[in-house]
Amino acid sequence: MTRSTSARIAGFTFLFYIAVAFPSMILMTRATSGEGTAAQLASVAQHTSDVRITIILTLLSCFSAIVLAVTLYGITRAVDHELAMLILAFRLAEGVLGAIGIPNTQGLLWLATAGAGVPDAASANAIAAYILMPAQSTAIGAAFFAVGSLIFSYLLLRGRLVPAALAWIGLFASALVVVAIPLQFAGFVRGAFTAVMWLPMLAFEVPTGLWLLIKGVAERTDGPSI
Repeated sequence: MTRSTSARIAGFTFLFYIAVAFPSMILMTRATSGEGTAAQLASVAQHTSDVRITIILTLLSCFSAIVLAVTLYGITRAVDHELAMLILAFRLAEGVLGAIGIPNTQGLLWLATAGAGVPDAASANAIAAYILMPAQSTAIGAAFFAVGSLIFSYLLLRGRLVPAALAWIGLFASALVVVAIPLQFAGFVRGAFTAVMWLPMLAFEVPTGLWLLIKGVAERTDGPSI
C-alpha cells in the first residue's frame, strides 16, 4: 500500500471513527442516566436498543483503531521508523482493549433485563456499579489512544506532513488527554472537564481527517521542522 493510499484511508477512518464513537457515547450516557446504580440499571432496561446499538458502534470503533494503527504507521514510518512502530502498537492496543470491554456492556444489559435470572439485588447493584465506574466507562484504551495520538502529532510536525498549525493542535490536544486520563482514573479529575478535555482532540482529528482524505500527506523534506 502506498503512502498516499495510507493517508486517504487514514483520513476516512478518522472521520468514520468519530461518526461511530460519538453517537456511541451519547447513547450509552442516555441509557445509563439516573441517580444511583439501581436507577441506572432501570434506565438500561428501558433503553435496551440504545445499549445494543452501542455494542455495534463500539466494535466498529475498535476496527477503526486497528485500521488507523496500520495506516498511521504507513504515513509516518519514513519520518522515524521506531516511533511509527510505537504509534502502531498503541493504536492496536486501543482497538483490542476496546473490544475486550464489550462484554462489560453485555453484562450490564444482562443484569438489567434478565429478571429472576440475575443475582440478588445487592450483588447485581455491586456488579453494575463496578461496570459503571468512570474508569470503566471511559475505557483504559483511551490512554493508549492518547499516547499514540501524541506520537503521531509529533511526527506530523517533524516530518512536515500536514500544515504545522494542525500538527501543533494535535500535540496540544493529545498532551492534554495524556495528562488528564490518568488523573481521571485516579479520581482527581471528574465532572464536566472529562468531556471538555476531548474538544481540542475533535478540533484536531476532524480537520486532519479531511486533510488526509483530500490532500494526502506532503512529501517529507530534509531536516526536521522542530
